[in-house]
Amino acid sequence: MAAVRRPVLLGLRDAAVRGNPTGPGAWTASKLGGLPDALPAVAAPRPACARCAEPLALVVQVYCPLEGSPFHRVLHVFACARPGCGDGGARSWKVFRSQCPQVPEEAAQDPQKQEGGLAAEDWCEGADDWGSDSEEAPAPRMPWDVGKEPASAKGADWTAQLQHLCLQDAALGAPRPTRPGGGEGVASPPAAPQFLPHYICVVDEDDYRDDCCAGLDHARSLLRHYVQREGVDLEQLLAHGLSTDGDEKYEKTVMKSGDQTFYKFMKRIAACQEQILRYSWSGEPLFLTCPASQVAELPACGHCGSQRTFEFQLMPALVSMLQGANSGVSVEFGTVLVYTCEKSCWPQNHQMPMEEFCIIQEDPDESLFK
Repeated sequence: MAAVRRPVLLGLRDAAVRGNPTGPGAWTASKLGGLPDALPAVAAPRPACARCAEPLALVVQVYCPLEGSPFHRVLHVFACARPGCGDGGARSWKVFRSQCPQVPEEAAQDPQKQEGGLAAEDWCEGADDWGSDSEEAPAPRMPWDVGKEPASAKGADWTAQLQHLCLQDAALGAPRPTRPGGGEGVASPPAAPQFLPHYICVVDEDDYRDDCCAGLDHARSLLRHYVQREGVDLEQLLAHGLSTDGDEKYEKTVMKSGDQTFYKFMKRIAACQEQILRYSWSGEPLFLTCPASQVAELPACGHCGSQRTFEFQLMPALVSMLQGANSGVSVEFGTVLVYTCEKSCWPQNHQMPMEEFCIIQEDPDESLFK
């Protein structure tokens, strides 16, 4: 039986986030930068760097409920923004998954309340129906209008309908301060650095590629300059395999291009180099460098023991779009691949975000994306 090709959605930077949105209009919005928005009755994750112990900065927030699931679902990706620390691999990055019931229990028992409340089906109007291969791994229903404004714009009227609930005293990963003489104090934890927040809108990769053929000309230009700079024929190199011949220039090319993996990456993103995120639940990630050892070490879910599946990845264009509110705030990466529990497990009445797993691949040739 042939493998089912999973659709791919591309995330693009949209309008800047104005003010301090609250309620469902905040946590159903996908965005880059800013502060993490908490789902009702779930703590907002506030992790610290495993290298320097400083608070991590929010890189992206992705609202991604699953088809057939009774939960709203949000993923937060964090990184250390301190100079020289954000490129420290997985120790400087954290991913958390938060979930809450789509319809509160009391609203489900009262039809009148349910009519005036919010259901995930209402939030996903205009989004693609992803389908599903199995009952255990439902496919996501993305809350974006493909090619239109981000979901947050539709949520402007929701704030008045529901109160924004969160646990103010349960910041995940934030150590409790102590008094000089010992014991718990009342001082606030150190503030996390912030990137300027922007909404993320989404387009279908196939539709975008059909409408943006002009982008291929730019890609060909990039590859042509690359070949001229390195003095090799990249197409011929790939066609004849990658056996070493002792030539220094050849070895430099292999190191920079990451052989066929790098070439495939560049070719796939050519039509939309401004993409900052690629979403494909249980689909195929787009690797920048050979991932064999990294994928082989992919850990199971820390709560239920299920395997983790690929969900989305962050793309090189995002690096230049992460502008710090303060100087000295930055992160560097080639691509960040996020893997989550394939069952999206969530115990009843659970109130703390669950940590997921990410793989960080460095950019082998940063100049190609400028």
